[in-house]
Amino acid sequence: MILITGASSGIGEACALLLAEKKIPLILIARRSDRLSLTHKKCQELGSKVYSFNLDVTKTADIISWAQKNCDLLSKCEVLINNAGLAVGLKTFDQVESHEWDQMIDVNIKGVMLFSSLLLPHFIKKDSGHIINLGSVAGHHVYPRGNVYCATKHAVHAFSQSLRADLLGKNIRVSEISPGMVETEFSEVRLQDKDKAKKVYQGLKPLSAHDVAEVIAWCLDRPKHVNIEEIILYPTMQASPTLIHRL
Repeated sequence: MILITGASSGIGEACALLLAEKKIPLILIARRSDRLSLTHKKCQELGSKVYSFNLDVTKTADIISWAQKNCDLLSKCEVLINNAGLAVGLKTFDQVESHEWDQMIDVNIKGVMLFSSLLLPHFIKKDSGHIINLGSVAGHHVYPRGNVYCATKHAVHAFSQSLRADLLGKNIRVSEISPGMVETEFSEVRLQDKDKAKKVYQGLKPLSAHDVAEVIAWCLDRPKHVNIEEIILYPTMQASPTLIHRL
């Protein structure tokens, strides 16, 4: 059984659909109930047993209460895909408002740590499990107006590495997947403007959510003694967050 956060759209939804094709039981977590219901239905139609929960990863007390009530279900989980994440705006740091810091930090860092902390006791008890954290090339490079988002993804990178060190000697794998430009709702959420978001991907073929999901599925399929520490993937026409070739 695999738990996916942010499962109602983008990379999370792509992972859910790809894994549902393999008939793997899924636990889907997402904030938007309407979108989550659609993903749930699609996965069921593909032959997967699906449990979905309308939860906001920033609501720590709610998540902990949910985990306590669903302890038996979580004990069956073998994989956690920490996918939920977002960026807010493209402002210089002096212009970023504190509620925008909070949103990115709560989702991108605290959400990852929270779900990891809830699943790890189950993984440790059975000495088996795999945590996959969705990082970003922004966790390796910085770029103008990326300040808080870049900081959160650097934190995910550091957390993934330190978690792997903490779990040394246990049969628990930790992987980080760090994509470059992926055409999802990411830019639309960040810019709050559909037209501006479309321009982000103009002139090149970006990665798709399915591209990233395939990489995640490949990591999961490695033999149990093989841990893919990290994969950085770019579109062919991108060499860094700021080096992009457009036609």
